Amino acid sequence: MAAGKIFSEKDSKLALDVVQLVWANPFSGERIEIERRLLGLGSGSRLSMEEFSRLLELPAQLLDRGRRRLAEAGGKSASDFDIYQQIAFFELFHQFAPDFDRLINDAHERGSAGRRITFYDRFEKLLDYWVPAGLGGEYQGFPASRLFAVYFQVRRAYYHIVHYIVGESDAARQLRSRVWQSIFTHDMERYQRVLTERLGDVITLITGPSGSGKELVARGIGLSRFIPFDATNRQFEEDFVRAFYPVNLSALSTNLIESELFGHRKGAFTGALKDRKGYLETCGPYGTVFLDEIGETEVAIQVKLLRLLQTRVFSPIGDTESLHFRGKIMAATNRDLAEEIDSGRFREDFYFRLNADRIHTPSLKDILANNASELERLVGFIARRVAGPEGSSLTAEVCDFIRKEMPAEYPWPGNFRELEQCVRNVLIHGDYTAEEFHSKRKVPEWQRRFEQGEFTADELLSEYVTRLYKETPNYEALGRRLDLDRRTVKKYVKADS
Repeated sequence: MAAGKIFSEKDSKLALDVVQLVWANPFSGERIEIERRLLGLGSGSRLSMEEFSRLLELPAQLLDRGRRRLAEAGGKSASDFDIYQQIAFFELFHQFAPDFDRLINDAHERGSAGRRITFYDRFEKLLDYWVPAGLGGEYQGFPASRLFAVYFQVRRAYYHIVHYIVGESDAARQLRSRVWQSIFTHDMERYQRVLTERLGDVITLITGPSGSGKELVARGIGLSRFIPFDATNRQFEEDFVRAFYPVNLSALSTNLIESELFGHRKGAFTGALKDRKGYLETCGPYGTVFLDEIGETEVAIQVKLLRLLQTRVFSPIGDTESLHFRGKIMAATNRDLAEEIDSGRFREDFYFRLNADRIHTPSLKDILANNASELERLVGFIARRVAGPEGSSLTAEVCDFIRKEMPAEYPWPGNFRELEQCVRNVLIHGDYTAEEFHSKRKVPEWQRRFEQGEFTADELLSEYVTRLYKETPNYEALGRRLDLDRRTVKKYVKADS
């Protein structure tokens, strides 16, 4: 007996378009095109709230008509059951989005997400209503609890990306889209089926200038990892708010880095009065350890971290027992790692191990390029956070100050962090002196002479040898490094060195 069809010929084309919408990256240009096409609109920007509400009516109407034909078409045997099922996924997600949003907001306000979920029963009932014979096709045997957990992850990801990456410039939109891919890959349907618990092994490296929001990107990804749902206890297996462990490596000595990450046993060193768990041991399977300023680490630490990344095994200081790291590693740096590798300060094998998933945060200068209105949006975002109900008036005050008192092409070398300080200075003092941060910094004399081409060959060699002598203060050792004899090295080292 030939399989029947759930959707009429007229509905089938619309259903295929809706399925494209189900899996599209919400921050991509493709998603905007699909949304506008479904509503019969020409090319343009994101939908208004009213237009988006009209869009959500389409899958609901399709499902309603399809459900009436489901049994007649053969249920899970229908030739287009998979399409029907995917539209049901979309409808379910948007039905429960407000519940998930309240859960996320409450968790951030309380500092904990550890609570019993009260709306899971409704979710199961509605899933059973739309798909009464259970999930089929590639989702055969897929439990409702897992679908529920994926929905919670999707909503957390959207929430955190929107809150942490602001602005409407091309650079900001591309960054949001890239971060979404880092969480779900470019194929979200495949992710939902088979990858939810596998991406924790993938290391994410965030690069970008200082002050460009690398930690916010890391936090957005780390707080949006998949966490299984325990349907029996009506709770998620881990508290997403408490599952992110940031470590600023540049603020710690080598010994402290080891203690913070690996932990130590009592008596392992002077002052180790009791056992202490490090972040690698504390972090659960759905948590994230974020290694900020990874480019500042000594080679000795890089070796130990490389072993961790390769084997996911570590030992606390003073212990021979090997422990297994179960979470995700993320790292960030504002250093040019290719340059650091060339100089011998950063291990090449460590770099390639880190570079599985790369995200670059743009400078504020790049974000503002060709987008005059973006500065006001960003100032408004900061002002609302700083001044609350006075945010609008502070935005106008700051933008007026920048327009009248600061250079038209000011490059914002401190990036978003500098813009935040500008807003705070205008709030407190009514002004901001940008040159204190950037324009008063002097270029070293040797650099100025080099850029102007003022060195003779002998002077240039003397400057170079003298600078290296400060790192390697031994004529013979430096000679081997430079392939020069001892007397030549001594000749070119400046007397005052």
